[in-house]
Amino acid sequence: MTTLAPADPAVLARSLLSARAVRARAHQMLALAEADRIPELTVDLSRLEAAADETIATMCNAYPALQIPPHARWRHFSAGGIDRWPLLVRDTPALADPVEKARAAADLAIVSVLLDAGAGPDWAYADPASGTRIARSEGLAVASFDAFVAGLFSADPARPFRADVAALSGLEPARLADAFQAGPANPLVGVDGRAGLIARLGEVVASRPDVFALKDTPRPGGIIDALMAVAENGRLPAERILETVLDALGPIWPSRLTLAGVPLGDCWRHPALVTGDATEGLVPFHKLSQWLSYSLLEPLGWAGLTVTDLDGLTGLPEYRNGGLFLDTGVIALRNPADATRPLTVDDPLVVAWRALTVALLDRVAELIHTKLSLTADELPLAAVLEGGTWAAGRRLARRFRADGGPPLVIVSDGTVF
Repeated sequence: MTTLAPADPAVLARSLLSARAVRARAHQMLALAEADRIPELTVDLSRLEAAADETIATMCNAYPALQIPPHARWRHFSAGGIDRWPLLVRDTPALADPVEKARAAADLAIVSVLLDAGAGPDWAYADPASGTRIARSEGLAVASFDAFVAGLFSADPARPFRADVAALSGLEPARLADAFQAGPANPLVGVDGRAGLIARLGEVVASRPDVFALKDTPRPGGIIDALMAVAENGRLPAERILETVLDALGPIWPSRLTLAGVPLGDCWRHPALVTGDATEGLVPFHKLSQWLSYSLLEPLGWAGLTVTDLDGLTGLPEYRNGGLFLDTGVIALRNPADATRPLTVDDPLVVAWRALTVALLDRVAELIHTKLSLTADELPLAAVLEGGTWAAGRRLARRFRADGGPPLVIVSDGTVF
């Protein structure tokens, strides 16, 4: 009888650094929930139609022709009724070159996404362009855009509209707080964590010239050149973007779980997930990395690439999408008191909630396709998210809670949600 050698733990660890692993383990968790084996949560798939209907109503209101762009940071840069990026490109001759435009866009997108973890309920950005106060993710987007335009992320005053190693590595929390108008009267969650993440971004960019310095000095936007180099006939699968992001930017995340020396990033444990190998209990998400990958779709298009297989990426396990399923009753807390106690991101309840959210986003997208008689190619998951589940989750939050906040109280360090 032949005995198979146990799989190399390092190989198993690297297998978790993919969208396929996120999707597979999320659906394993959903199967456990359907079997009533998740101690913290239950699922009622009969309520999935209600979630789909809420999403369709939101989509049709915002996009009556159902011509929906992909879920990406670029939507938020138009908050306050001002389409900021096209205006910057129009007024900046250096951005006339398509590839340089894409590099600058990637500089902006990468920095902005890394600064996008939940702002908290009490922070807002006084936008000088629109004269309005913009809160939450849109406020963070506009604040990061203005900081980019002001040259906060560039050490070269002659070239402000870029990000470079010196400025990123040396970013101090006080300067970031000032740019984001944060202080005692306008508290922003996790300022130190955000600044630390940007500083680590600078260090990682400097350490990987094979990704970030193929055609220029090291800059986050150099990832455009790396992705162009691996495209075949101008075509690039979306999952390849995430693989590159996880490989190149993985070391920026704070020290969390590792396996065989491999940092696992946005990956957490849930005891219900049994695999019988070294990855026992590990549930990957890579939320900000996937959000970043979605946000690179348009810059890559501006550089002349066609991104294929958009549904190779997964839905994003954050509190708007997750809130949609809690607020429509698809997911329910076994202990209602859990809705009011502070929860850390490694709490099994949060891990289960996020995993179920990823799997249920696939299920609700399928239901929406059926209801609207559209295919996944006609309405990819990226459009369902944008149109969409994220906006429907926000709308329900405003309906059910006075502050419009999430249905769970998450203690964030500014690097996950």
